[in-house]
Amino acid sequence: MGSFLDKPKTDKYNEHGEGNGLRFGVGSMQGWRCEMEDAHYAKTGLGGQLDDWSFFAVFDGHAGVKVSEHCAKHLLECIVQTEEFKQDDIVKGIHTGFLKLDEMMRDLPELASGADKSGTTAVCTFISPDDIYIANCGDSRAVLCRNGVPIFTTQDHKPVLPGEKERIQNAGGSVVIQRVNGSLAVSRALGDYEYKNVKDLGQCEQLVSPEPEIFHHNRDQADNFLVLACDGVWDVMNNEDVCSFIYSRLKITNNLEEVANQVIDTCLHKVSLLVYSFS
Repeated sequence: MGSFLDKPKTDKYNEHGEGNGLRFGVGSMQGWRCEMEDAHYAKTGLGGQLDDWSFFAVFDGHAGVKVSEHCAKHLLECIVQTEEFKQDDIVKGIHTGFLKLDEMMRDLPELASGADKSGTTAVCTFISPDDIYIANCGDSRAVLCRNGVPIFTTQDHKPVLPGEKERIQNAGGSVVIQRVNGSLAVSRALGDYEYKNVKDLGQCEQLVSPEPEIFHHNRDQADNFLVLACDGVWDVMNNEDVCSFIYSRLKITNNLEEVANQVIDTCLHKVSLLVYSFS
């Protein structure tokens, strides 16, 4: 069965919390994958002048867990410590924080030596009393649901997108079987330094870019929920499916962990049908 396990691991990690008028629930599961490489971070109340702000992030690691785990621990700090963020230029602060973290990780011994070649996608959100800021790098995705339907979604960074493909080719690479140099399925990520070594090109001009796309929305009383998830969800359920599924479950229960688990169980069932058909 190739890179799949013979049997999926269905044990789940759950977390929940509330603050600043928000509630969150986390559900994660290894499933059919040979290793669990995902990570996350969730915090309501960021302290000091940001005590009424909250931060949530999902990291979908690949080729190891080093980068996803490091980003989960340090991305928030890298962003809020930028001069731009401190001066209330939130969008520029998020942008600078992503690039700063990616540059700093190069010096980690395992990554600097090339012994660890891991990378990760990242999708995160800052939520203040009035605003929602969403940043995405890779193919993890954020979907905002309002009145039961998706009103915003991030764009997955895939090598076949015209702008991404152009950057890859300008850096001397190619897109083969919808992958960077026939290997990596995402065109933007943190880490993955073997794809970021083209001399005379800037940090965001490499085969794989650490640059996030950043979006701003005003909060609305009609907002139902925001979903952050890796491609393990989006590969088998589209935006409308996920919003409808969660919206209907929230009419029955307010247990967000339970709802998150139902989403990933549904995705596992759909993937299992595919895996078994090819096994």
